Amino acid sequence: MCELLGMSASVPTDICFSFTGLIRRGGHTGPHKDGWGIAFYDGKGCRTFHDPAASAASPIADFLRHHSIKSEIVISHIRRANRGRVALENTHPFMREMWGQNWVFAHNGQLRGIKKLSLGAYRPIGGTDSEFAFCWMLGKLRERWSNAPSDRALHRAIEELSLQIGQHGVFNMLLSNGRSLYCFRSTNLVWLTRRAPFGAATLVDEDLTVDFAKDTSPSDVVTIVATRPLTKDERWSTTPKSTLVAFRNGELKTTS
Repeated sequence: MCELLGMSASVPTDICFSFTGLIRRGGHTGPHKDGWGIAFYDGKGCRTFHDPAASAASPIADFLRHHSIKSEIVISHIRRANRGRVALENTHPFMREMWGQNWVFAHNGQLRGIKKLSLGAYRPIGGTDSEFAFCWMLGKLRERWSNAPSDRALHRAIEELSLQIGQHGVFNMLLSNGRSLYCFRSTNLVWLTRRAPFGAATLVDEDLTVDFAKDTSPSDVVTIVATRPLTKDERWSTTPKSTLVAFRNGELKTTS
């Protein structure tokens, strides 16, 4: 299985601390050595970095964990290959344009028989079942609406499509259009929200502690989503099973 990392924040925030914990699992403290990637939203744009090498030994990953790229939404992934060879085109997160927005997607799990589904306007470049599922989902959304719908309608549609994909196996995923961070859990996905009063946190996978009070303001809100808890001294919550949740500006949003 692969591992996921996402962030939604009220202000541009760097993810260096959490990313440090994640990449250690990519070939050092974990077996996810078959590539990694990360996407940072910046307004309407999106910076992406990918490498088919193990993240724990990647010079690019090492650069990013020391280089503060601030963003309000980030999606990252470390890969343990099971469908599709180890190659750059098979590293997550995947990105496509829809309705004039950059859509970014990362997935953890195996989806049996997913490639029997008929694709619409989008086609995968690599050989993973993950990218195929992403293309299928975007195709279905684009068939339904020629322009971006309301947040409520979009949320319900993504949840419906996620449930359909989940019938093919394990579907833990992170998805964003630069406005919301959507999260869907089949098996493993946890989250925590940091807000004032901020405190210190220590990584599980490296002897590193950060005091967030030193670099935040009282109004800052930052939510981190991951496959497994990245810190040992914070309370992580499990996302509801088979239910789509969305975070915007660091806050959990409801569809009601």
